[in-house]
Order: sequence, then structure tokens, then C-alpha cells
Amino acid sequence: MNKEIIRQYLLDFQGKKFPKIIDRDISLPDSPKVRTLIGGRRTGKTYLLYKKILELEAKGIDRKQIIYLNFENPVLDTISYKEIKGIIDIHWSLFPEVMDRRLYLFIDEPQVIEKWERAIRALYDDYGIAIFLTGSSSRLLSREVASSLRGRAITTIVLPLSFREFLRFEGVKYDVDRIDSKMQAKLLNYFDKYMQLGGYPEIVLGKARGEEVRVWQDYLDLTLYRDLIERYHIKNTEVLRTLIDLIVSSTAREFSLNKHYHSLKSRGLRVGKETVYEYFSHLIDSFFVFALKRFSYSRRTESLSLPKVYLGDIGFLNLYSIRNLGARLENIVYLELLRRTYDNPLLHLNYWKSERGYEVDFVISENKRVKRAFQVSLTLEDAKTREREIRALLLCMQEFNLKQGIILTREEEGEERINNKMINLIPCWKWLIKGG
Repeated sequence: MNKEIIRQYLLDFQGKKFPKIIDRDISLPDSPKVRTLIGGRRTGKTYLLYKKILELEAKGIDRKQIIYLNFENPVLDTISYKEIKGIIDIHWSLFPEVMDRRLYLFIDEPQVIEKWERAIRALYDDYGIAIFLTGSSSRLLSREVASSLRGRAITTIVLPLSFREFLRFEGVKYDVDRIDSKMQAKLLNYFDKYMQLGGYPEIVLGKARGEEVRVWQDYLDLTLYRDLIERYHIKNTEVLRTLIDLIVSSTAREFSLNKHYHSLKSRGLRVGKETVYEYFSHLIDSFFVFALKRFSYSRRTESLSLPKVYLGDIGFLNLYSIRNLGARLENIVYLELLRRTYDNPLLHLNYWKSERGYEVDFVISENKRVKRAFQVSLTLEDAKTREREIRALLLCMQEFNLKQGIILTREEEGEERINNKMINLIPCWKWLIKGG
């Protein structure tokens, strides 16, 4: 470790001016535990750290009590886990006046440092340092937190912007309890824009105006090369890219890895089945794709079920010229339900499918008791579509003894009582901003 370079890095942070930060619905409240943020790249994790730093300063915490380390910065990329404590010592040598005050340590991407969790645990246990972490790997961060930091950490997922946040970034103001016809039309127009652009902050803020496709491609390449190819030393990049193509084209549908393994083989690609499963797992780890399992009372049956796949952001569909608004709408609902259930370990999100093939897009259960059921359909104007969606939802409600079911559409609204069961049709944009 070059101490002079580290000294300069720490001093540079003391004079850092933060960019304008727009509030998210995610926060990092004060807590005695290590706070961790996990999520895909460019979703705003670092800005949430910046916001927390500004909040601390607003409360009177001296900047000298704050250390920010980005382990993907070339200055720090040769640091070992044993040297992290040395960085703290250098900071104290620079600012001895804060040695008796609490330190606040913010770290971006610690998982690039082998055995990083040992250093974090020591700093937390031995020095009482307040620690905030971000990571772009769900498996690495969750596994290491669960082992070395068991009982010491609280984890929050950071996804691209929700529709509420999208409106905030667009500067749209509204009263959720007083939305007149004019405002409804305005919000629907913005919702259509959201279904097109997705929720990456850089794109929503217009910083890539006219170059959105290039930015989505850059994000995909960043995920591919930094999070997958480099991290896991992947050599068969053609198989990985083809697998991504297959996932994107299957958005919001069941995805059979076994079937697609044979598809890859039929294209002349040399690949083993274990490798395909491994690559799919890596894509989940990087938050590029999510796999939603079919509900079952048996955990084993559930774990072996065919997953439905959803993208970490619908903007990636634009790279493949996939306009499918139905898939986009369902993907948006999935991400929102994930936001609403992730922090509650008692709640589980699945899809439901009957033995005869009737399907309900999402069910939320608690201790294997299904409490809510959601169907998603772009429109119910077609009589056959309406009959199919309602019939599946009623069968699901009957199986789980639910009195109410919800169908989320682009703009249709109303309710229908059938055999003592209430079906609520709710415009998706309204459900997204109101919650529930």
C-alpha cells in the first residue's frame, strides 16, 4: 500500500463537492448495524451513500469523521483486506482531533477485495465504526454478510427508479388523493414514457438524450465484462451473450434452462449443461435478471419449478427492439412487488399456476399462506383475454380462499363481483403511485 497515495485520496474526499441529489424512496436510517445496499450497476447506490453523508453533515457530523472508499477506484484496486485498517490509521494520522469521535465509513463495491468481510467485522466489533456498504453482487454480498456479519447487518435492495421516483426525477408534482382528469391524462402519458425508458437515473434525467441505446448497451457491457467475464473468468462469451438474448426474448414468461441448453447446442455452440446453469446463476447474481418461482406448499417442488424471468430494467428490451407492452407492464409490476416485499423476510413473491395451466402472474404469501393475488394485462378489451385473465384469477382466489383479487392494466378501472369474489381493475400507474 502506497501511504502517500492513500493520504491524498483521503484528503481529496475532504474537499469533495457532491452533485445535486434527488430524493429516492430508499433511505439509510441511522442504525447500530452495518447497512448494506445491493443492486445492479448504475441504479444509484453511490448517490444514496452521498445523500447519507450530506444528512450526517447536516446533523453536525464533521467531514473529518467520514471516510469514503471506492474499491473499484484504481487508487485502491491493489489494497488487501489486511490493509483496510491501515487506511483508517492513515486517516487518524491526518485528523488526530477526531480519534475520540465516532467514524463513519462508506464503502463502494467491497466484494472486489478478497476476504473484505473480515476487515469490516473487525472495524465494526473493535472500533464501533458506523459502516455503510454497497455491492453489485447479490450472491457475494448476501453470502458474506450472512456468514461473517451475521446479526450485524441490514440489507436493502436498490432497483432502478420506481414510477414514483421516475415522476420525481421528471419534476412532476401531484396530490395522490386529488387527481383530476387532466392530471390522469398527464400521468398516463408519463407512464407510457416510463414503459419505454425504464428506470435508470442517467437516462431518466436526460443526460443521454438521443443516445439511450448506447447507454443501455454500455450498461449491458459493464455487467458482462466487469461483473461476469472478469469476476468469474468466463471464456465462452458467445454462449453467455446468446443466453442473454434468450432471456430477454422470454421476459415475463417461463424459462426452461434445459430447453434452452438444447437450443444452444442446436446452434452449434459447444457448452455443457452445468455451464449454462452456472451462467444463468451469474446473471441473477449481477441483477441483470430475476427468476420468479412457481408457488408450492413444498419448498423442494417450488425450488425445482420453472421460473418466470424478469429483467432488472425494461430498458434492455430496447436493445432487442422488443416493444411488447404486455411484457413491459408485467416486468414493471414484478419490480414494484419486489420493492414492497424484499425487506420483509416473512413475505414471499411467486407466480401461481393450476394443474390445467391457468396462471396468475403474482401471489404474495406469508408462511405459505397466500394473502394477495395480482394479474397483469395490458388491456381487457378483448373478450377472450378478459375471460381468460378473470377465470385464472378466480381459480387462484378459490384455492387460497381470497375474497379480493387485483388485475392491473394500462388504464382500465372498475370492479366486478363474481360468486362472492371481488375483482378490482386498477390502472397500473395509479397502483404504482398509491401503493397497496
